[in-house]
Amino acid sequence: MTPSRRILITGLASAHGGRLAQLLERHAQLETLIGIDTDDPRHELQRTEFVRVGADGTLLRRIIRAARIDTIVDTRLSADPPSPSARRAHELNVAGTRSVLAAAGGRDSSVRKVVFKSSAVYYGAERDDPAFFTEEMPRSHSPRGPIEQTVVQAEEALAAFAAENPHTTVTVLRAASEVGGESRTAHTALLGLPVVPTILGFDPRWQFVHEDDVIGALAHAALHQLPGAYNVAGDGVLALSEVVSLLGKPLMPVLPPWGTVFAGAQLRRVGLRVPVELLRELRHGRGLDNRRLKSAGYALRYTSREAVLKLRAQQRLRPLLGRGDDRYRYEREVEEFLRWSPSVQQRRAPGIASDAVSGDGVPNAGAFEALTEAELLEIIPSLESGALQRLRDHELSGAARRPVLDEIEHQLALRSSLTDR
Repeated sequence: MTPSRRILITGLASAHGGRLAQLLERHAQLETLIGIDTDDPRHELQRTEFVRVGADGTLLRRIIRAARIDTIVDTRLSADPPSPSARRAHELNVAGTRSVLAAAGGRDSSVRKVVFKSSAVYYGAERDDPAFFTEEMPRSHSPRGPIEQTVVQAEEALAAFAAENPHTTVTVLRAASEVGGESRTAHTALLGLPVVPTILGFDPRWQFVHEDDVIGALAHAALHQLPGAYNVAGDGVLALSEVVSLLGKPLMPVLPPWGTVFAGAQLRRVGLRVPVELLRELRHGRGLDNRRLKSAGYALRYTSREAVLKLRAQQRLRPLLGRGDDRYRYEREVEEFLRWSPSVQQRRAPGIASDAVSGDGVPNAGAFEALTEAELLEIIPSLESGALQRLRDHELSGAARRPVLDEIEHQLALRSSLTDR
């Protein structure tokens, strides 16, 4: 099959869509990158063209035909919202997915690949689940919650599309619970509490994936042929008590074991609204077999444990991160001037993205003065390249501690090798 050259990304204003576009901009062989959303992009983009449109099948079909799109990466699915809404989930996950697929299908369509970001919520969470779900395992129970039901329905629409369009490669990526990135989810909200409440008598197995790996897997699938479903999850599972311990927080098993509805009501008393799917995960947990994705050529950057440790560093450093007035803000007129005006000099070469590819902010290095050398050595592996460079400059102008500088240089070299893959 012809390699992807002209890609359309849905959900460009999300962390997944925006950061995926930044990553794909590095690949000079791509001729066209188009991103769509109803909101402004939140990430600085160099080559990606933004079209303000939702999942409207008629308008999408016009865009696909006009730009001769060969690959669609659909990042819109919401399976772990911090404030769950069954109606909103159905609009995004079911109606939106069907509209995108309707625009992509047909004998005269130029689309030859569809990549869909799904969720491990597809498998549910039950007491008789296997230790690790493989992609081929059938569901043994009907969906227990409204969000789980929409994820199942979205994948059913993907399966029907694949059967009706055999000339199109359909890839489904089922991501485990995401931590450590920009996205705010029910999981990160729960684990962000000063004291983490759990269900009395239950210590389930949890598995995580870092947001970087979800975005990396999406890019890998966009650039390679990966037909079928793939689990995207870090190696290893952790007991919930171990997760909370790694975060340096106390565990409080105060939620009653006799009903998920009552447990949800108790959480709402502390201002946390969680979906039924997370409440069931607090009871039974879930594990995914990720061998198929690894055998397809994608190398995961983080294990489940490393993803949790990065979440811990992120929680500790959030008050120190300088992400205020200097954060990127989309202005259409400015973007059009910078891209198309003949007056603009020293344009970046196509395929080379700015330093904002990670999408993460750069910490205010002066705020690290209060951290000890041991604390810095623990945190440094969790920082992105921009933050590491700024911390290195600060350290060189101050204490210049050799162990700290050596670890920074090691991590920068590691980031560079991963980027060059």
